[in-house]
Amino acid sequence: MEGSPIPVLTVPTAPYEDQRPAGGGGLRRPTGLFEGQRNYLPNFIQSVLSSIDLRDRQGCTMVVGSDGRYFSRTATEIVVQMAAANGIGRLIIGQNGILSTPAVSCIIRKIKAAGGIILTASHCPGGPGGEFGVKFNVANGGPAPDVVSDKIYQISKTIEEYTICPDLRIDLSRLGRQEFDLENKFKPFRVEIVDPVDIYLNLLRTIFDFNAIKSLLTGPGQLKIRVDAMHGVMGPYVRKVLCDELGAPANSAINCVPLEDFGGQHPDPNLTYATTLLEAMKGGEYGFGAAFDADGDRYMILGQNGFFVSPSDSLAIIAANLSCIPYFRQMGVRGFGRSMPTSTALDRVAKSMKVPVYETPAGWRFFSNLMDSGRCSLCGEESFGTGSDHLREKDGLWAVLVWLSIIAARKQSVEEIVRDHWAKFGRHYYCRFDYEGLEPKTTYYIMRDLEALLTDKSFIGQQFAVGSHVYSVAKTDSFEYVDPVDGTVTKKQGLRIIFSDASRLIFRLSSSSGVRATIRLYAESYERDPSGHDQEPQAVLSPLIAIALKISQIHERTGRRGPTVIT
Repeated sequence: MEGSPIPVLTVPTAPYEDQRPAGGGGLRRPTGLFEGQRNYLPNFIQSVLSSIDLRDRQGCTMVVGSDGRYFSRTATEIVVQMAAANGIGRLIIGQNGILSTPAVSCIIRKIKAAGGIILTASHCPGGPGGEFGVKFNVANGGPAPDVVSDKIYQISKTIEEYTICPDLRIDLSRLGRQEFDLENKFKPFRVEIVDPVDIYLNLLRTIFDFNAIKSLLTGPGQLKIRVDAMHGVMGPYVRKVLCDELGAPANSAINCVPLEDFGGQHPDPNLTYATTLLEAMKGGEYGFGAAFDADGDRYMILGQNGFFVSPSDSLAIIAANLSCIPYFRQMGVRGFGRSMPTSTALDRVAKSMKVPVYETPAGWRFFSNLMDSGRCSLCGEESFGTGSDHLREKDGLWAVLVWLSIIAARKQSVEEIVRDHWAKFGRHYYCRFDYEGLEPKTTYYIMRDLEALLTDKSFIGQQFAVGSHVYSVAKTDSFEYVDPVDGTVTKKQGLRIIFSDASRLIFRLSSSSGVRATIRLYAESYERDPSGHDQEPQAVLSPLIAIALKISQIHERTGRRGPTVIT
């Protein structure tokens, strides 16, 4: 600390009406809005900081990280300046501002921080024309619950001023402690720049048998892997954990330099966007492939020749093989969680293991309560996210290490493991179709009319004939969730049609960007007979899709010819 104390300024501002967090305390908008609209970012940061009770905020520790996308460095500087002015005592920040979402959760829990701010728009594109986001995680390391998000929003609607130390400057590249003397009663203010991987890696070492994984990835009979960080935050993690720690050859890892625009890619690990990895895997040289999204909480698994493991199957297969992981052998398995749209493949595993399954709305914050109460050991979503109670976030690298542990223990290929699972439990054919970039008003009326149709008593028992298939409606509802921990009720989380053969259709509205809306259509069909396990999912599900399009009239009402197929 040198020179005169750094001044703390109070800046007048005016509220914005569109700063409602979309869920889990996250605000995601076009980058140009954050960069160009006066005080747009400071308003939201002040709303987040003000949502923490002043007595808890004074002198507390918080964690700050980003996925490295465009505007992250500027935003990190603003967060630091405002945290100092608002009485935060210490910030832990990843070197160069980089911290994966799982690593932020890990550090919050490790040091018992008051919470964390993550600068990410998850799997959305970066760059000046992309998206930017601010996410608030609470003291358990998980996304903010709805009550906190609502409080942030209410503050954002009435905000009149924010406090900031505009002259405070930090060096994000220099590891270690930096201290600052401020012109207020909260002093000194301390920033600690940490290696983005170390604390998280130490946690992984306590969960997995690293020697077993290293033996799999090295030596004459090694499993050749290909891992794509998609120029997001995961580059340093992949290199340090999989290559340096576990011995995978350096050329196993691709796109590992974090870039502000993710190299022009859409950093979303699925068959639509992870085409570089898919093409490499199709060549047959590699036995295992994985990709991660921008902030490291989502993942995709591929086997040799591009064999795709759907997220719902991955979750169920991990559940069925938890005994391969030392952590679960020691801790036991108390229960599973899945989001309502995720396929019911997990339910069959849970039944065989005699453990409960909790069906929640989409959003990781709902799992946090279950895990904090000791009810849930493993959870996942169809949107390529899986995690366990080691953190309160989904965790892409953790899931990849689980898969490598299973392969090492079972001595089978990815495809053999999946096919063995299908033979034992049956195959759940599953697809998600996204109608993106729609007018919010249009989507509102589509969902309103669908709900009226599906919840009418006369809809139960209706039969739909498509070719040789006849589907009879057994149950419909607008999904609502009653949290078994605190009794909180969350309504209107998606419209479900469940047929007499257990096939499902689900319609769900998503508006995470806050500007345009997305209608997601999910279809699921179960096949027990192994002779029927080699069909194309979309071919199997086409009769269900035809029913969905007929009753929703989504093409006619949106002018769309077709959706983006995600899984």
